[in-house]
Amino acid sequence: MTSVAFVGLGVMGRGMAGRLLDAGFPLAVWNRRRDRTDALAERGARLATSPHDAAAGADVIVSMVADDDASKAVWLGAEGLLAGARPGTLLIESSTLSPAWIVELDVHAREKGCQLIDAPVTGSRTHAAAGQLLFLVGGSDDAMERARPLLTAMGREALHLGPVGSGARLKLINNFVCGVQAAALAEALALIERSGLDRDTAFRVLANGAPGSPLVNAVGPRMTAGDYTVHFQLALMRKDLAYAVNEGERYGLRLRTALVARDLFDDAVAAHLGREDFSAVIEPLRRQPRA
Repeated sequence: MTSVAFVGLGVMGRGMAGRLLDAGFPLAVWNRRRDRTDALAERGARLATSPHDAAAGADVIVSMVADDDASKAVWLGAEGLLAGARPGTLLIESSTLSPAWIVELDVHAREKGCQLIDAPVTGSRTHAAAGQLLFLVGGSDDAMERARPLLTAMGREALHLGPVGSGARLKLINNFVCGVQAAALAEALALIERSGLDRDTAFRVLANGAPGSPLVNAVGPRMTAGDYTVHFQLALMRKDLAYAVNEGERYGLRLRTALVARDLFDDAVAAHLGREDFSAVIEPLRRQPRA
């Protein structure tokens, strides 16, 4: 059966790798923090000593890391995935990254004789564990078909959007809309609380009316309860907003709502909330002194 190397076992990666094991794929795993590999090792995954070691002998390599810098670190260099990959290996980059880096990675992949797809996901930790992710895929038709059995094991659907970089671009657009909604909801709830309205009643009006959305209904209760158990890390949402702003600039667009939302997430990162769930973006607003 197709052998797989999986690197990046964070909130999402652990669930995705677990789904591949459930489907019977022989799996080698690597993560910068070794403790995150233990549960997968107990289920039969091989613990690699480096990205290079993970890639050795793999038919497919999957990466799920935090940002461009982390992606470059695992793919490039003497101990990187590409150094260990054989020609003909299929590379799946599922991290949320800048399209510019994805295009550059595709060049490196071609030089190695490998095929690359960018396949970022929509969904949260629970979707990853349950195999309910949506994959947004950029790459050739052939690479997409090669990847389909793995994507099917990890998700509910895989949409082929076009050439390499297409998945990364739509993922940033998706996340910037989510970040803007979360920032607007945080301001709305802060105003509700400070003005003395009954918060629970007011939130029901928002959630069940025109502003209501799956995101509002998921994130609002976390904000009201102050429960910031990580479903999607705040620092990563801030990063995605910044990448989206940069991508807009490449096309001559100033994404003003994304800029404002990024500022609110900057405030939360400055308040040492970067490792919390992104719903914690409300906390700096709650702490603002009254004029």
